[in-house]
Amino acid sequence: MTPPIVKRYLIAFEKYKWIGLASFGLVVVGSTVVAMQPEPPTNYIASAALTYAGPPVSFSATGSQIQQQGKELNQDVLLSNQIIATVAEKVNVKPQQLGTNVVLSLPKKNPRTGELETSIFELKYVDSDPKRAIEVLTELMQSMIKLSSDINTGRLQAIIEKINERLPQAKRELQIAEKRLEQYDRIERTAILAAENGSLLSAITNSQNLQRQIQLTISGVDGQVRSLENKLGLSVGQAYISSALSADPIIGNLRAQIYQSESQIALLIKDLRPEHPTMVQLQRQKQAAEELLQQRASEVLGGDGTAAPLRGSVAGIRAQSSLDPARQQLANQMVSLQTQRETLEQQLAQEIRQEARLRREYSLIPNKQLERSRLEQEVGLKKAIYDQMQAKLTDSKTAEAETTSSLSIARRPTAAAEIKPPKSVPITLAVGGLLGALIGGGVIFLLGALEGTFKTREDIRDSLKQREVPLLGELPLMPVDDLPQEAVPVVLSADSPYLEFYEKFRSNLRRIGGNALKVVLITSTSSLEGKTASAYNLGIASARAGKRTLIIEADLRSPSRCTSLNVIPDPDATIEPLRYYANLSECIRLVPDVENLYIIPSPGPVRQSAAILESSEMRRLMEDVRERFDLVILDTSSLSISNDPLLIQPYSDGMVLVTRPHYTQENMLGEAIDQLVESELGLLGTIINGTDIIVSLPEQAVQSSRFTSEAQESEELSAGASKN
Repeated sequence: MTPPIVKRYLIAFEKYKWIGLASFGLVVVGSTVVAMQPEPPTNYIASAALTYAGPPVSFSATGSQIQQQGKELNQDVLLSNQIIATVAEKVNVKPQQLGTNVVLSLPKKNPRTGELETSIFELKYVDSDPKRAIEVLTELMQSMIKLSSDINTGRLQAIIEKINERLPQAKRELQIAEKRLEQYDRIERTAILAAENGSLLSAITNSQNLQRQIQLTISGVDGQVRSLENKLGLSVGQAYISSALSADPIIGNLRAQIYQSESQIALLIKDLRPEHPTMVQLQRQKQAAEELLQQRASEVLGGDGTAAPLRGSVAGIRAQSSLDPARQQLANQMVSLQTQRETLEQQLAQEIRQEARLRREYSLIPNKQLERSRLEQEVGLKKAIYDQMQAKLTDSKTAEAETTSSLSIARRPTAAAEIKPPKSVPITLAVGGLLGALIGGGVIFLLGALEGTFKTREDIRDSLKQREVPLLGELPLMPVDDLPQEAVPVVLSADSPYLEFYEKFRSNLRRIGGNALKVVLITSTSSLEGKTASAYNLGIASARAGKRTLIIEADLRSPSRCTSLNVIPDPDATIEPLRYYANLSECIRLVPDVENLYIIPSPGPVRQSAAILESSEMRRLMEDVRERFDLVILDTSSLSISNDPLLIQPYSDGMVLVTRPHYTQENMLGEAIDQLVESELGLLGTIINGTDIIVSLPEQAVQSSRFTSEAQESEELSAGASKN
């Protein structure tokens, strides 16, 4: 069996053989022209060598680095357009010729260590004049040496300029960093030193000790105050008021006056009535004294009594101002102790605040130390950078006297004649013929691959297998020699060897669809794939199997092909298609040569085919034929032409895609299968039509129909006859 790739190539060769032969001829003609060219004049090869070199004495690290970098020259630098143009102008040679004929071999590096295995640059130049070849190499070597020197000097000058450019900024940054550190030390250095030498911690300890002493003193004062309160029966505030009132002489006189008035009233009240003028006078004197007593008490205590409020009325004031000297002394002592206690409490609060401040300051010491350390490191870093730049500048200026070219002449140019083997015309022609055959065959194969169609049934089968789509059958190409141009090849004879392929297609369709399959829709991705022939012959195979079968030509955009089944279409159907489909007795025709086979010819071509397919007449027609027939075959238009197959698909129980080598596009078939599967439109499978299967024909059929399945001309005729 012929491999698929060979089949594809033979098919492409049959189609594009003249293009391949033209490509072969062009290559052969080109090789012939090359073979017939006369021998070129003798050329001379001038060779020379350069090597890496360095200064005899090196006192600076920068100079050594520059010289080491000078050993990294590549071919693009040494043979730059500027070098080639300069040398070409000096030796009066075209730059393009010089650049083409010069060869530079760079020193090789060890792939493991990266070190140079040799320091030799090999230079070669080909020219018809040996003197000019030597002159070119001499000038080229001098230009390379000068270029290396210029590169090294330029690198050194760039370093010096860059350092001089950045040095003032580095100095400013160092000064700014030093100033920041100095300002920080002025503010925070004292606290940091106090923490470092322990004085801050000692201050916190001393504050705590002083707080304890103050608290002990306050406790002692509290004990004395409580003892005096117990002896006097007065609180500190009451003792203060009583002491102040008792010590005032005016209050004492007013108390005496009140007491005297009260004594007289007590003596006269037995003999005189309260309304007596004397009693009234004494009462007024007493009342005036009491008012003066209250006023004086407020003056003595200050703030109109708000600083030390009086207790009760005049009687209370008289009671509070009646301390004897001994009790007054104790009250004064208690007031003094209270004042001392308040003073100690203020001192204690002050020490507590002082301790808190010291503790906060102590807690911030690590951050201050870190901040100072950061500033100090910044100063050190800036100073190190500044010192390095100063050192690098000095070293670079020292290297100015040491920087030279990294290249030197290792071998002077010498010229020798180039030895070439004589040209063989037969070998050149043979190589040209071989290349021509390869190029011509490649062009044919490439053009065949760019078509985008399936070339063999194996290609279609592999594509269907990748998408997991069932293959319902492979149908051979039928003879079309004696058929009219618009006829469809059908298997009307019961003894035809082609009938068994369509019977296999029918049985596979029944096996996959099951008994519920009554209406099957047959379509294709594009035209000329033989779907109409497949639908007709499937109907014939079904009718031969004893099934009452109906073929409906649902392609309303094309004329009917029912004449291939010896059925004459109704010429008036195109005028009123809806009335045509509404009358079953008129539209359904019996196929005369096949029992159990019926057909509804298409009234097409008609306009607005979509409206007819979606009409109520078409719906009633499909409902009636589903009940009357065992199998209904819908022959629709191609998916690439219109959406008519998708409009009539709801009436069907499944869909079959027809494919054909040389006509089915790979991308169109993949997109159609993906769309049908994703939309769940009931894709039952596909068939491969027009395959190169060899069919054994009886001798009588061979004599009457000279059919060759692999002939390209027969396939073209079959494509025209199997349109849609």
